[in-house]
Amino acid sequence: MKNEKHYGDRSGWLRAAILGANDGILSTASIIIGVAAASTTREPLILAGVAGLVAGAFSMAAGEYVSVSSQSDIETGDLNRERKELKETPEAELQELAEIYENRGLDKELAIQVSKQLTASDALGAHARNELGINEMTQAKPLQAALSSGAAFTFGGLLPVIASLLAPLKWMEYLQYIFALLFLIILGTVAARAGRSNVKKAVIRIALWGTIAMGMTAAIGYLFGVNMA
Repeated sequence: MKNEKHYGDRSGWLRAAILGANDGILSTASIIIGVAAASTTREPLILAGVAGLVAGAFSMAAGEYVSVSSQSDIETGDLNRERKELKETPEAELQELAEIYENRGLDKELAIQVSKQLTASDALGAHARNELGINEMTQAKPLQAALSSGAAFTFGGLLPVIASLLAPLKWMEYLQYIFALLFLIILGTVAARAGRSNVKKAVIRIALWGTIAMGMTAAIGYLFGVNMA
């Protein structure tokens, strides 16, 4: 029998990595575009891009760590409460587990039988999966999420910075937009294929919001019209 391949175990690190890379490209390119709209020299663009890259990478990693740590703390608290309930009221917990299986379509006798076998094998694991929705694939991993997000932001942010070093200053805003949009489309395609989701929807979504963000920062640069020579 051929085993089916699923991709739910990628959800944690993939979400953090995609979010980090997307934010790295978009925020760094937007900063450079905004400064380019108000500058006539290259140095302020590079400085703004590098500063945005460094600050954004650390901010993204720290924010992801704190956020996922909070989720992990909630899961730990739930598991501790469940462990206590299993110790103090095992019969009530067995009945609760059986009711969950009944609601999923098993008849009462089979639900009780399954619940007893699972409880004998791993009571806490059975309740974690079925009652709390916690399993190995979805369990919060703060350090993994932080490292994935920070590294991905750095990689994504480097692309607009490199473009700011090489692109002609006269066309900087337009080239930054074109390159950033291209990077975002590639990222959206890779993310969609990695998660086996709709590529077209992912590309349209990321291109649309990327265009809005970069357009807004360019407008702000023109609005202030500061000469940063």
